[in-house]
Amino acid sequence: MQGSDKSVPASGSGRERKTALPKRFYKDVAIKDEGEGRAALLLDGKTVRTPGKAPLVLPTVKLAEAVVEEWRAQGERIDPETMPLTRLANSAIDGVRGREGAVIDDILAHAGSDLLCYRAEGPKGLVAAQGEQWNPVLAWAKSTLKASLLLAEGIVHVAQPEAALQGIAGELEGLDAFRLAALHVMTSLTGSALLALAVALQHLTPEEAWKAAHVDEDWQISQWGEDADAAARRENRWRDFAAAARFGRLLGA
Repeated sequence: MQGSDKSVPASGSGRERKTALPKRFYKDVAIKDEGEGRAALLLDGKTVRTPGKAPLVLPTVKLAEAVVEEWRAQGERIDPETMPLTRLANSAIDGVRGREGAVIDDILAHAGSDLLCYRAEGPKGLVAAQGEQWNPVLAWAKSTLKASLLLAEGIVHVAQPEAALQGIAGELEGLDAFRLAALHVMTSLTGSALLALAVALQHLTPEEAWKAAHVDEDWQISQWGEDADAAARRENRWRDFAAAARFGRLLGA
């Protein structure tokens, strides 16, 4: 974050974490038209820079306006956990731009062992739940992405046809760093490139994709109950997933 070199600890009490956060150093937040639909974020008239020192310039005004709201909503201290769109924009600029090919390769690696392709051998209720949630997405991938993926039982790896992976690659090639950053986050959080693409292409809502990604976990919960710590972790991951989905929508078609 510009204006502070203080780091945020990974753990500790709420009070310790709050006092360790950098103090808000600005009053006014605005955007500046950079032409071609792009907009820069300004704090007290100065362009914000990413952690990598690049100007924080967003590719659409809608995304810039949403990022501005995150900065305006900060109180006496700046809490990055409440700024998921800003964090994702920083990642796109500093971590994905110039490395688009590597990010595509990583998404394709997830597709090669996609969650939706690995089915339980039992019990029957879980097998049925997986089929209900996952088979329609696989059918959509076959018709829309030209990606016909193979299924396997258990955890033994099955190599996917090259033609199927090429179909998925065709949807990824040419995407800019911002769209790839959002897709990569959704893919990593679900273990499924297909679910991420289904959200990005508006075939599934974020809520539908998140539910599909947690068929196994929800089955276990129905049988044994829910662990509070696990539920908290899942809620945190959902916020990141929902933010990535929103980030993609704000980029437009």
